[in-house]
This record gives sequence, structure tokens and C-alpha cells, in this order.
Amino acid sequence: MSSIATKKGDGGQTSLTGGVRVSKASIRVEAYGTVDETNSAMGFARSICEDADLRERTKLIQRELFKVGSALATPPENRKGEPPLNPAMIDALTNQVHQLEAIEGMLSDWSIPGEHPAAAAYDVARTVCRRAERCVVRLIDAGEIVDANVLPYLNRLSDLLWLFGRKLELDAGVSGSLRQANRKTGPRWSRAW
Repeated sequence: MSSIATKKGDGGQTSLTGGVRVSKASIRVEAYGTVDETNSAMGFARSICEDADLRERTKLIQRELFKVGSALATPPENRKGEPPLNPAMIDALTNQVHQLEAIEGMLSDWSIPGEHPAAAAYDVARTVCRRAERCVVRLIDAGEIVDANVLPYLNRLSDLLWLFGRKLELDAGVSGSLRQANRKTGPRWSRAW
């Protein structure tokens, strides 16, 4: 039986899909590593979430995140066949966003994380997902080729993770509304940062 401790990374390098060796500090590794962190944070949120529907939705997205990671871990010269991501995956996330936004009483304001344990865990996953987005933007800005579906997917996912948290708070009868806490009125701000 082979071991996961290959020692090949002891010198600070790792392999991309196809065997290309790169520094573990490369922007591409940072991008797919942060997608992996997003997946782990979502897994924790799912593990403490009592809503069966949100748990199932989360698990499906976690499976898709492996495709996002694969798209980032595969250099353009090693790509074969169909890309792992497609616009239908983004549309599915968008549909979920619209479905949750339409729920009566759903918060449409900044929120203060921490009013509900599972909602707070989804907020952590959201912020890690936003960091993954920033990593992908840096990769693109550096002139690297990235599957055109990766950035919209992560953007939509972070919106959805925010809504998962608000749905859990709504169902639990708690609110983390910043405006309520500050007793302020006025125009609502962006919800998912």
C-alpha cells in the first residue's frame, strides 16, 4: 500500500495535474488551495446544520468544488476533453439564490455573524469563498489562463452561502441585522460583500 507521505513536497514544490512541478507558493496553488479551504469550511457548516435541505444542497456543491479545484489545478497545456465546469452549474446556483431571496422575511441588509452556530459556520465558508475569488482574480491578473466559469461560480457560491446563513437565522427566529443593531435606517447595503 502506498503512503500519502511521498516526501516530494518537502522542498516546497507540488505537482499540478499532469505532473508539472511548481512552487507551493504559486498563485495557481493558492487559488485551488483556497477552493479546498472553502470546501472544508462548508463541510464543517454542513456537519452542524440541522436543516436537511441545506445539508443536501451543501454536499452537492462540495462535490462541484472538486471540479472547480480541478479546473484551477490543471494547467492549460494539460487540459483534455470537456472543461469540468459549465454555465449550467452557475445557473443552478443563481436559481438557488433567487429562490432563497424570495422567502418572506429574508434579511436584505448587512449581517453580523454569530447569532446562530450553523449560520456563523456558513459565514466563515462565505468569507473563505470570497478569498478564493480574490485568488482567482490575481491568477487572471497575472496573465494565467483560467476556465471562464470559475470566477462566476465562486461569486455566485459566496452569495448563496450568505443566504444559507440568513435562512438558518430566519428559521431559528434570530437576526444579525447590522441596521437593527445600530438602530439606523436608510438604504440597504450589499448583503454578501
